[in-house]
Amino acid sequence: MKHKKIIILIIFLFISAVSILAIDKIYDVKILKCTSDESKNKSNEFNPNIKNGIYKAAMNFANTTTWVYDPSYYKITYPNGDVPSGGACTDLVIRVLRKNNMDLQQLIHEDMVSNFSAYPKKWGLNKPDANIDHRRVPNIITYFKRQNYDVGITNNGKDYLPGDIVCWELSPGITHIGIVLENQDVFHNMGPTSRIQSGFLFSCKIIGHYRI
Repeated sequence: MKHKKIIILIIFLFISAVSILAIDKIYDVKILKCTSDESKNKSNEFNPNIKNGIYKAAMNFANTTTWVYDPSYYKITYPNGDVPSGGACTDLVIRVLRKNNMDLQQLIHEDMVSNFSAYPKKWGLNKPDANIDHRRVPNIITYFKRQNYDVGITNNGKDYLPGDIVCWELSPGITHIGIVLENQDVFHNMGPTSRIQSGFLFSCKIIGHYRI
């Protein structure tokens, strides 16, 4: 009888441990995705009254193209190099800006060549790498600040205009970037694919707000 109670206790503890791990796993996902709601994905109709070129390019891509999330390192051409397919959150922004005659790959690489010490040292590099530097959110943040594109972070949705670029911290050390549309909607790629996500703007901690 005593042994039976011990066995029951062991089974109970095992089930409890598994449940806690499962909860922790769900909690980690919630942190990584902040308070985003996958059910709110949508395709917006283009607003012809908005003349911002970044907004126009973002809407065109959003309604005609889908990129599978892929943050892998690739050796690419320079300048105007692009990963073979898909891409990360940064690749979406890079493509939209190129439609506005702005090649982040070349701009960031040239700035890093001249001002390498001004950029983050998170990746153990001792010199610029034109294959990946522009595909890292902290480097984009640094470049945008150096170009005085920073317009400040607020909690007022009216301060964020279609075509603005916003960076978030999804969880400690995990950064993200996307493009503001209307009504706090965002065009971004946080996986599994690129998409317009309704009302996402304030879903995560904003760490950068830029207007080009």
